[in-house]
Amino acid sequence: MRRNQFLIAAIVSLLCLGTMAGAQEEGSKSVSVTAVQRLNRAPVNKQVLEVKLPRPTEFHLPNGLTVLVLERHELPTVDFALWIKSGALQDPKDLPGLAKFTADMLREGTTHRNSAQIASETDAMGATVTATAQFGSSHSQVAASGLVENTGKLLDLVSDLVENPTFPQDELAKYKTRQLADLEQERSDPDFLSMERFHQVLYRDFPAAVIAPTPASVKGATSEELKQFHDRYYVPNNAILGVAGDVQAKQVMALIEKYFGPWKKQAVSEAKLAALPAPEPAKVYLVDRPGSVQTNIVAGNFALRRSDPDFIPLRVMNRILGEGPTGRLFLNLREEKGYTYGAYSYYTADTYPGAFVAETQVRNAVTDGSMHELMGELKRIREQAVPENDLEDARHAIVASFALSLEKPATLLNYWMTSKYYGLPEDYWDRYPAEVAKVTPQVVQRVAHKYVDLDHLQVVCVGDGKQIKDVLSKYGTVEVYDTNGKPVAAGGN
Repeated sequence: MRRNQFLIAAIVSLLCLGTMAGAQEEGSKSVSVTAVQRLNRAPVNKQVLEVKLPRPTEFHLPNGLTVLVLERHELPTVDFALWIKSGALQDPKDLPGLAKFTADMLREGTTHRNSAQIASETDAMGATVTATAQFGSSHSQVAASGLVENTGKLLDLVSDLVENPTFPQDELAKYKTRQLADLEQERSDPDFLSMERFHQVLYRDFPAAVIAPTPASVKGATSEELKQFHDRYYVPNNAILGVAGDVQAKQVMALIEKYFGPWKKQAVSEAKLAALPAPEPAKVYLVDRPGSVQTNIVAGNFALRRSDPDFIPLRVMNRILGEGPTGRLFLNLREEKGYTYGAYSYYTADTYPGAFVAETQVRNAVTDGSMHELMGELKRIREQAVPENDLEDARHAIVASFALSLEKPATLLNYWMTSKYYGLPEDYWDRYPAEVAKVTPQVVQRVAHKYVDLDHLQVVCVGDGKQIKDVLSKYGTVEVYDTNGKPVAAGGN
């Protein structure tokens, strides 16, 4: 009953927010966003959402595997998530992409199944099985979902992929061909070029500076190197397995013990990362892309770790600044000025400080105006206290979204996997709505001062240097690179 009550209240709040957002868009053609008058007549529930998330049952196998089982009986489905506590941050410096190659190749053959058999079994169950190791992430993930009647078959398949991959030479050769084609395509993508340069100037020698493999690392990777990475890190005492769905803890644990119990434990050396570099003074970087008809703008600096107490306050601040079409960046650069289809901000967080990013893509002719407005909004969120009405809208939207997400077993499981992996307090998600509600204008301004660091803001623009370099020089010293990441000598464009 309580769950239904808070979900109804949350949905009412969302509808009210949607009405206000629609009113802003309808009037944006003739009325400045800053001149919009708020009548505050919407019947928004002011009561703070109280919730106690269903707790998973935690088990530990003798081989060191931690298992979280969350029973959710609304639908006849089951979701599995296996987090390996090693990922792209552990890539050798001379072989970027090794963690990604290893994860991608898990489904291409094991000692018991070839690639075609794996695909056929997955399709026959109507299931999904994925394996990823994203650049910048401290962990790798294997996920699977399907009907609960296939729980045993799914665990049989997933355990085989994780424990017995063979990284066959013929499949690796085909994989390399696909990867090289993807890399070539990325070189023509201004979004990729902007994020590549941004991460390099922000993180420099730290592993998060790398966002893609190189042609040399793709061509040079061997089955033996993938196997060595797998054997070193894909071990049960370096992993967390989560299960959510229409299962009984006792029965599903019997299956997990059957399929993951034989997985052999071994010592895993603690990953020692390079120290995070000191923030560089603010600077502008141009990736010269001759003939480009638009400018891709990315601006940002260091953010925080996932376990940082400022994570929730920063979420509220970012909601106001640039999370979605109600954010200030979107309302200013798109709705009021008409410079772009969208302007947003976001931040990342892991076991190391992620990045705070504001970004947009604009026509060459409005690069100057867009830079001016973007920088103006970053200064405004730092220097001016957020009006209480704006803050209330943001808090309601975040809590309403959180409330609606609780209906999805896979999302609930991800919350608990996040808590376990990053060492968050046990009641973190119970307190989440109240912590959001506690964020004041003063707190928003404090985190804005800390994480929107204009003195160390790194700005990367991808576009036609002949058209935009002089414009960019108004905002700081400009350092120029070509689309292959090579520096261009002064006067070279």
